[in-house]
Amino acid sequence: MNLLQATRDVQAKVHALLSGTGHLERDEAAALAGRLREVIEAHNYRYYVLDAPLITDAEYDVLLQALRRLEARFPGLQTPDSPTQRVGGAPLDRFEKVRHPVPMLSLQNAFDFDELRAWYERCRRGLKAALGVEAPPAVTAELKIDGVAVALTYEAGRLVVGATRGNGVEGENVTENVRTIRAIPLRIPVAGGTTADVPARLEVRGEIYIRKSDFEKLNARLAAAGEKTFANPRNAAAGSLRQLDPRVTATRPLSFFAYAVGPVEGTVPPAQYELLAWLRGLGFPTNPHAARFTDLDALLAFCERWAHARDALDYEIDGIVVKVDDFAYQEALGAISNAPRWAVAYKFPAREATTRLLDIVVNVGRTGVIKPEAVLEPVLIGGVTVSQATLHNEEYVLSRDIRIGDVVVVKRAGDVIPQVVRPVVEARTGSERPWRMPERCPACGNPLERLPDEADYYCVASDCPAQFIRLVEHYAGRDAMDIEGLGAKLAVLLVEQGLLHTLADLYTLTLAQLLALEGFAEKRARNLLAAIEASKHRPLSRLVFGLGIRHVGKTVAELLVAHFASLDALAGADVETLEAIEGIGEKIARSVVDWFRVEDNRVLVTRLREVGVNTRRLPGEAPPAPGESPVAGKTFVLTGTLPSLSRKEAEERIKRAGGKVAGSVSKKTDYVVAGESPGSKYDRARALGVEIIDEARLLALLGDADGPPAR
Repeated sequence: MNLLQATRDVQAKVHALLSGTGHLERDEAAALAGRLREVIEAHNYRYYVLDAPLITDAEYDVLLQALRRLEARFPGLQTPDSPTQRVGGAPLDRFEKVRHPVPMLSLQNAFDFDELRAWYERCRRGLKAALGVEAPPAVTAELKIDGVAVALTYEAGRLVVGATRGNGVEGENVTENVRTIRAIPLRIPVAGGTTADVPARLEVRGEIYIRKSDFEKLNARLAAAGEKTFANPRNAAAGSLRQLDPRVTATRPLSFFAYAVGPVEGTVPPAQYELLAWLRGLGFPTNPHAARFTDLDALLAFCERWAHARDALDYEIDGIVVKVDDFAYQEALGAISNAPRWAVAYKFPAREATTRLLDIVVNVGRTGVIKPEAVLEPVLIGGVTVSQATLHNEEYVLSRDIRIGDVVVVKRAGDVIPQVVRPVVEARTGSERPWRMPERCPACGNPLERLPDEADYYCVASDCPAQFIRLVEHYAGRDAMDIEGLGAKLAVLLVEQGLLHTLADLYTLTLAQLLALEGFAEKRARNLLAAIEASKHRPLSRLVFGLGIRHVGKTVAELLVAHFASLDALAGADVETLEAIEGIGEKIARSVVDWFRVEDNRVLVTRLREVGVNTRRLPGEAPPAPGESPVAGKTFVLTGTLPSLSRKEAEERIKRAGGKVAGSVSKKTDYVVAGESPGSKYDRARALGVEIIDEARLLALLGDADGPPAR
């Protein structure tokens, strides 16, 4: 019987139980409780391991509530590994110490590719000396999750001990807290997983962490309750796991990835990459981005790719863990005093540093939003000197008690603007000064307003020069009208010199006007005029995005253009019509309608059309109707490095041809596009029977439905 049918059968019995129409003898209750546990854990497996739930959260809660009622009605039915025991037991006085039967060693670090190559060469030499191995060893690379390491011990398939890493030799017994984490199975194998024999005793090692999205919600909840918030997801995970009251831990959104095994009484796979699949089969979530390599250059490309892509993840990583794949090779290489020779952690460049907050200034955005910005003593973070950082909004500053003069922690996340994370309160001298949002716009002097249900303040003056400068910069940006040569400094110059009063004025600039400006020679002026002329022919979605309508980003602009063939058609839409579009909510719909109601904006649209700017949808901007393209309506998943297309280019081409791009493989996936060094998505596609294609086949499917990728 499949899981869905088993669920429906149990739901029918549960309905009778909860409605009071069914009568159960003790033996029947015991059988139903056992079946409920199996079904609930099977759904946990699909949710946390496969990321492919079959039922809604509400249906899951009904099943769990039924099991609680059964266990309450029939004392003795409750078992230590029941899903109902994840609510947390009685508070503890202290944590007992646990000695690890095999030490949980730390890892050597490699801070650049030269050090990573040197580690690999040491492994090669060591294997040649110990085993006479000549061929380069395969390695498994895994994302280094920034969380708390734990060891989970199972006896006869039941979780009996959960312990923190501690000093590697001795940790703390946090079993009762670990039991509250739904991603960790209380009994293995989980129904729906493997049918292989479970070792009589098995220690599974992994990382407990909190997703970034869950971290924000947790901090918001704590702040609303007047409780102390956490500085970052790792601290939140550690603090939540070490609560003496397991009931508190049960309220925290802890997650888990398994990545290794410790002592085992039984048989496990012979290599790391196979072990991860085996652990998934038992019911443990493992990170989906692990990959196996036999080529060092491919490994380095993997590390480089994730150094730039880590911000796309919903959890923090701080590097890549690389392990010699074969366990026999690992044993031959051995360990030094506190770290294995067969593994290394490639660490990403640091993205946090401390420096002094010299001042807080406010800037005016293109929509009139007022943003506080930190002026910092320059500090080097991740190879970049940072002297300014965002403070988001007034509430962000006040809730964290960030003061002028504080020593602060600054974080630089990829290409995102650096942000002040928190003050170092212990470093205060008493000279620090609290800050409050000014009452008037720093650019035009008009009073600021805080809109209902928003954290931001706005300058609502239509003639505010700072707003217009930011709008010009945005309009000329790469994702909007892509006017090469028109950056922030030139936007300021053109507005301050009185050459631009509306966006349409860009298209009436003359060579003589530009040559009269400081720094403009004839070549630069002609190049700028040519770029402005070229922008007249951009797709309509670029123009809609470039207009700077509040809440309308690049993706929303594309959605709108897919449903409205011209700017005039969009201007005539009402809130109800816009809300009917999937992905457009009331806030966005009302913002669009309000923008077109402003007389100056309607005049701008007319002027743009008069100077020759395209205001109609171009061919290919709307997704093809079903049947027009073999890609339309199909779901694609990309894995590995493609020969000629970047990941972004491939995604854009698929979407413009009417296809969808997903981040994980499921039975609903139509194609997995596999490039060089594919990851676990490739293996999952094979297991599910999903069709796997290469770049050449993808391009053939796209056919003439798309032109060159947008730049």
